[in-house]
Amino acid sequence: MLIERYVRPGPVPAPTATSALGTALASLTEREREVLVLVAGGLSNDDLAERLVISRHTAKTHVNRVMAKLGAHDRAQLVIAAYEAGLVRPGGGSDGGASGA
Repeated sequence: MLIERYVRPGPVPAPTATSALGTALASLTEREREVLVLVAGGLSNDDLAERLVISRHTAKTHVNRVMAKLGAHDRAQLVIAAYEAGLVRPGGGSDGGASGA
């Protein structure tokens, strides 16, 4: 089970993105990938807008486009995709370069 992979004691196994997920991730723009990492970090649309210096409407549009490209039905599925792809790690670290000041 996915959750058990991350809550078991010991090292976290290397992410294993499916080929479909890998293809979908490759279709994301740099900004959409940044949004995915921030959503996985728990940011709301308002938080995204503030962090990225964009309007709330634009933040919502970015999230909706990421969801559409990844076939996600909700933000929770975006979080799972980000973890499976190795874009974020338990404890708040990310490999996506979207960490802010």
